[in-house]
Amino acid sequence: MPNGTTASSSPSTGTAPVGTQSAATLVDREGVRAGVDDALRDACASMADELVATHPDGEPLARATEELLAGGKRLRAAFCYWSWRAHGGDPQDARRAVVLRAGAALELFQAAALFHDDVMDASDTRRGRPTAHRAFAARHRAAGWSGDPDRYGESTAILLGDLALIASHRDLGDALVGVPADVAARARGVFGRMQTEVTVGQYLDVHAQVLPWGEDLRADEERSRAVVRAKSARYSVEHPIALGAALAGADDDAVAATSAFGLPVGEAFQLRDDVLGVFGDSRVTGKPAGDDLREGKRTLLVVRALGAASPTERDLLRSRLGDAGLDEAAVDTLRGVLVRTGALGSVETLIDELTAQAFDALATAHLAEPGATMLGMLARAAVERAS
Repeated sequence: MPNGTTASSSPSTGTAPVGTQSAATLVDREGVRAGVDDALRDACASMADELVATHPDGEPLARATEELLAGGKRLRAAFCYWSWRAHGGDPQDARRAVVLRAGAALELFQAAALFHDDVMDASDTRRGRPTAHRAFAARHRAAGWSGDPDRYGESTAILLGDLALIASHRDLGDALVGVPADVAARARGVFGRMQTEVTVGQYLDVHAQVLPWGEDLRADEERSRAVVRAKSARYSVEHPIALGAALAGADDDAVAATSAFGLPVGEAFQLRDDVLGVFGDSRVTGKPAGDDLREGKRTLLVVRALGAASPTERDLLRSRLGDAGLDEAAVDTLRGVLVRTGALGSVETLIDELTAQAFDALATAHLAEPGATMLGMLARAAVERAS
């Protein structure tokens, strides 16, 4: 399949101006959500059959995976698909099914990361529901089983993450059967790098939480942004876009060039997530407002606040950040520090700068339509979202 830069025929419903549609509407274009959801249902059904065949007690694992996957936005899959289109992919080509299945593999990998991340962060909710480790701990308590309910829940969630990771490998591997060898190798390379970088990013996040901080704010900021890029930015946007380009037959240089757009969008995406983790509406985000403060996350927001805070405000941040017992009044007080110090405004400015950088790169990439426009619209939706 070509990696051409000329427009290809498409049954698309048109290309509305950038920023005018929600992520949910955009992901529905050309049947992307429906196609990815079908692939995920097949993957979950196969997992359930295998688990139950091993032992009937494995059935709750399949159900928990289905529940987590049901709430996804499918943005990663959409970035992959529209990059494929932007690099010459034709929706009438049989390889469209390969790309949709690759999108399902991305969603399964995200599920694996979320299962594990929620355990490491001791999170209580995910997408408006109890996290897997909390749900299985509650099941243990309700049944009156022996042993530690929390340990049972955490162990089960780790295994759920492992199962989702296995499923993501299987789905991508099965999708690539029959694909030209060079295309398949390039796609596997992108997927492998993505998994390695996310794992290292998770470690960097864990490691950053135990290091001294607040003394060298330049180093703190560099570390914070390194975590954002490795843990989230690349696998949320950059690698899905690179994967779509690879599946379209783009060569190594063209696949690498997607980073100029994908990485700044991915970083802006995660910075928006950090803002929502403190200032978001819990009814929209599905997580309690201020949870990032209770978890003590050393985000760029907090680092920049420390740099501009008064001695009293700095002491307040250091003493209360990471206090799991913060009530709403305490959360509001910390939010006030983030606003008064200009930290919130500076991060919003950085999000705007990264987005502008990405659009400059997109404008000079000479990608095919409607893929190029759709990538821009998805980027806007990702960085301007409320959840």
